[in-house]
Amino acid sequence: MPLAPQHPLTAALAAVLLLGAALTGAGSAPAHAAMKKVSYDQSTAVSKTSSASIVLDGYPLKFPVAPLIRNGSTLVPFRSIAEALNVAVAWNAKAKAITAVKSFPDESKRSIELRLGSAQALLDGRPVKLGQAPIQSSGTVLVPLSFFSTAFGAQVSWNGASKTVSIQSPAERIYTKAYYAIESFSQLKHLNRFDAVAFGWGRIGEDGRLTLKGRDFYWPQPSGSTTPESIVADASATGVNTQFMVFGVDGKGELTKLLGDKKLREEAIEGIVSTASIGGFNGISLDFEGLGLTGDKLAVQKSFTGFVTELRAASQKAGLGLTLALHPLNGAYGGYDYKALAKQADEIVIMAYAYEGEKGPEPLNRVDEAIRLALKEVGRSKLLLGISMGSETAESLRGPAGLAKRYGLKGIALWRLGAGLVDGDSIAALENTVKLK
Repeated sequence: MPLAPQHPLTAALAAVLLLGAALTGAGSAPAHAAMKKVSYDQSTAVSKTSSASIVLDGYPLKFPVAPLIRNGSTLVPFRSIAEALNVAVAWNAKAKAITAVKSFPDESKRSIELRLGSAQALLDGRPVKLGQAPIQSSGTVLVPLSFFSTAFGAQVSWNGASKTVSIQSPAERIYTKAYYAIESFSQLKHLNRFDAVAFGWGRIGEDGRLTLKGRDFYWPQPSGSTTPESIVADASATGVNTQFMVFGVDGKGELTKLLGDKKLREEAIEGIVSTASIGGFNGISLDFEGLGLTGDKLAVQKSFTGFVTELRAASQKAGLGLTLALHPLNGAYGGYDYKALAKQADEIVIMAYAYEGEKGPEPLNRVDEAIRLALKEVGRSKLLLGISMGSETAESLRGPAGLAKRYGLKGIALWRLGAGLVDGDSIAALENTVKLK
């Protein structure tokens, strides 16, 4: 999806030793008696402590109470870390016990139980010794980071100089979509790795009409026995949700022309739906960009939502799904009413990129903001985080993909398949964070 510019050495050793102790205890699973209870005096809670910061998948985690380093152990608010790792947590105030359960796609589960003042934890019901008992500070329960994270597959490292704990979340299976457009043929072999693929083979021309011809988004010519139709059919046969993508940009007013003319709208909708149906696609992916940069933004929102509503009605009759790729709410374009559009779409892709002209990896604070704003308008089960390989590198992919996981979004959408973009190298790197099909 092209986009117009818009505008955490002693403590280190202690952490490693604690990590090893936790793993050893988990592996041997000794059936010994309960460990000695550790008394806790609130007045000494922060003695021999210092504050630390925590970074998850390259982006800071916010905490209601600052993480503490106490006697060589890093302690963090349990609920914050759990939610960031998508772990369900429960607090038993009477027993002063924390229970955290992680469910995995294969329906397996991992559970831990910790109690305030106790240096023994239960890992899947087996006792494990902790280097530091959980404590309570300012009404918030803090637990040993290394045990809590490692118990759920995360990797933890410590930078003593900056007092920063870095957490690498485990690779997890989430819905992943890719875009096939503009010289993607070389990566054809990767299509079956994705849950959905949008084929950018149509666009809105300067006359406001749908066209399958042009310099970038066009219906491709056959290559030997491989035809556009056979590519779609083969992908669908492997369970890929195939989508006919229509691109449009209001650079010369072409979208404004389309949205303001009833006849053009009707022609475009009929053409989009019939092309998707005849082409054997499962759905439609609409990428209309550049709306609402200037002028009456509410009026633009209304006209675009009206078009999408009409397209939805026609696509449903044809048994086709509908996905929308939208500019982020913290971008320059205000022509997109997320809440109203979500009522018509199966998925919404947040195009949270090109903040700095795709000169390098996107600023994660802007991506984070875009997600949070979208979540105020749309349920997470419909949201995909758009990631452009025009901005990101194989090394930086963990950042935005990690944010999609942190917020529990439906998944991610990768622009676009192509050598040096979404290819074998970047897919291999992505799988350190996200498991594909």
